[in-house]
Amino acid sequence: MLQTDSPQITPILEAARTAARTLATTPTGLKNQALHGIAGTLRASVTEIVAANALDLAVGAAGGLSTGMLDRLSLDPARINALADAVLEISLLTDPVGEVVRGSSLPNGVRISQVRVPFGVVGVIYEARPNVTVDIAAIALKSGNAVVLRGGSAAENTNRVLVGLLQNAIEQAGLPVASVQTIDHFGRPGATELMQARGYVDVLIPRGSAGLIQAVVTQSTVPVIETGAGVVHIFLDETADFQWAVDIVHNSKVQRPSVCNALETLLVHRAAAGRLLPAVLAKLAESGVVLHGDERVREIYPAAVPATEEDWATEYMGLELAVAVVDSLDEAIAHIRRYSTGHTESIITNDIVNADRFLGEVDSAAVMVNASTRFTDGGEFGFGAEVGISTQKLHARGPMGLPELTSTKWIVRGSGQVRG
Repeated sequence: MLQTDSPQITPILEAARTAARTLATTPTGLKNQALHGIAGTLRASVTEIVAANALDLAVGAAGGLSTGMLDRLSLDPARINALADAVLEISLLTDPVGEVVRGSSLPNGVRISQVRVPFGVVGVIYEARPNVTVDIAAIALKSGNAVVLRGGSAAENTNRVLVGLLQNAIEQAGLPVASVQTIDHFGRPGATELMQARGYVDVLIPRGSAGLIQAVVTQSTVPVIETGAGVVHIFLDETADFQWAVDIVHNSKVQRPSVCNALETLLVHRAAAGRLLPAVLAKLAESGVVLHGDERVREIYPAAVPATEEDWATEYMGLELAVAVVDSLDEAIAHIRRYSTGHTESIITNDIVNADRFLGEVDSAAVMVNASTRFTDGGEFGFGAEVGISTQKLHARGPMGLPELTSTKWIVRGSGQVRG
């Protein structure tokens, strides 16, 4: 039964379901044509998008939005062109719809196959991330899904322009304009309705703060794919290469500190602390990182502020980092198990046994050896863009691309067989 608490957004959801039925059987070439149109209109509309984004940035700054949130909110010409590039990359990827996952012929001659099909209508609730508007729309379109967006008030002007551009490009390609819709104008009541729209919306994906994600998970009657917060760890093992440690930690924290794959807690083996920490922390401090250290860290690097219990569970989303010295790999893994949100963890080591133990025993969506945590990203993984980073274990985990926006159905072909 189709259910919503109010009929406010019902016409939008009904239009989305109608569009989804069309998209489910739309040829790949036509979907790619729409994606090329989207990329072209983004490039042609840079001035318009930047102007709308400037309004949102001004309101956000005046309202006390954090530096990290302002960075996520910001779209400049380079970022807009990168979004267009990602859309074109998605057009080059294999269409997952119709892919045969497995199949066989039964002894009686009946042929069965499991094939990928779109979810149908995907709802997305996010905040201060206008890039998500484009990324989600493009991935949904290529995977044959209609999408209903709730982008939050912080990016209201930017998202209004982006959705208009997306709809124009989609319509010009001959596809339903309702393939991409927004309910931003309904405010928070619209978001609540979307969460309760079981029967209209097939899956709901939240992206944003831990509070937003938790609210969606607990309040929604629609199935949710949880994209989690990123309390991300790096462990510098006793054998960690000095330059790798300096460079990887700095990149993981500083390259873009506002995103969910940025480093938030650094753990260092006590036998390597004196060798590594002075240079690692000095380079971070040069980049403006505020360091929160435990007692052993502060003995080596007195400029660090005392770390509190709260620091180990904090996703700073800015230029702050918690740092602790641990006695062993076992203690590092235990710390990660206690405080991690299951997003991304990395070990820097030259010990293959420790590397394999870390990979095997750390239970996060992405686990790395000798690499920056910033690589946990759909674009870096070759997906063109991503729906989000799933930190749950059902259906999808890690960066979500085209296949993760599909389900499957079974196709059975017979020639008159009956079951005995």
